[in-house]
Amino acid sequence: MTYMMHDGYGGWMFGGMWIFTLLFWVLVIAGVVLLVNWLRRQNTNESALEILKKRYVRGEIDKETYERLKKEIEV
Repeated sequence: MTYMMHDGYGGWMFGGMWIFTLLFWVLVIAGVVLLVNWLRRQNTNESALEILKKRYVRGEIDKETYERLKKEIEV
């Protein structure tokens, strides 16, 4: 009686199954990472007014420009 693991084919087939298991888990982990990054980007959308305020606070625009753009945004 011969066992499947010792007939020349079974050993390779079962020995190579770890590759598919590893590939499965790599794909699962990559999918989770991509999903988390996508969800994080969706939640960080800022309004135009918030971006304008940050630019003014950082000194990228002066007060007159800030007031003018604020009026345009609020219309």
